[in-house]
Amino acid sequence: MTPEFIISITQEAIQAILWISAPVVIVATVVGLAISIIQAATQIQEMTLVFVPKMFAVFVGLALFASFMLDTLARFTMTIFDLVAQATML
Repeated sequence: MTPEFIISITQEAIQAILWISAPVVIVATVVGLAISIIQAATQIQEMTLVFVPKMFAVFVGLALFASFMLDTLARFTMTIFDLVAQATML
């Protein structure tokens, strides 16, 4: 295994992590920002007002993007298995 091989695997792993986590992180950020704007406008400073909608939005986001996330993870896993098979044949 060459350093370039390890670097390419690491790059693909980081890309897969970003693609898998991005939809849920974006949903949580948008909901958190919207709730914060509402809190600032109404001057209601209640922590549960932020937590409950954000938790619900994350669960909905997971349900909506689960197929995309699993497909991305499956493609990454197949790529890693192919790379390992090629490395052992060398």
